[in-house]
Amino acid sequence: MPKLLSKDLDPKKVEKLKGIIEYYKDKRGALIPVMNEAQELFGYLPYEVQEMIAEGLDVPISEVYGVATFYSRFTLKPAGKYKIGVCLGTACYVKGAALIMDKIREKLGIEAGETTDDGKFSLDATRCLGACALAPVMMINEEVYGRLTPDEVIKIIEKYQKEE
Repeated sequence: MPKLLSKDLDPKKVEKLKGIIEYYKDKRGALIPVMNEAQELFGYLPYEVQEMIAEGLDVPISEVYGVATFYSRFTLKPAGKYKIGVCLGTACYVKGAALIMDKIREKLGIEAGETTDDGKFSLDATRCLGACALAPVMMINEEVYGRLTPDEVIKIIEKYQKEE
């Protein structure tokens, strides 16, 4: 009996994933490239996608899950519309990045690695964003914010909360 896909999975993306799996299925070392493309396609690797990959490449689901949880590049949860990355590298940390992270966690009610219930924000701790001179730094999607203070962070988050 075929398993039902999550209502959140776009049927066009599912078809594209089937094509990706078909392309790689007889190639050596196909698992990670397929998972990379699936991650790009869906934004994360839900269980149904992991199952499709496992079945399509004839590997155990435990192997797909093991790779997905081993490499930090893969995520099992959808990211928010606004992906916040707070740099906790040395320069940023010394300049108060922990306070920035605390303020964001308090404001959004989530921890690093989580997404708000409304799906609007996800929060991650990152290592060097390459903007050490602007420490402490965070990114929201592709936008870089530097020389942050806890009060500025609240204003920035509120700006995104007002956007629809």
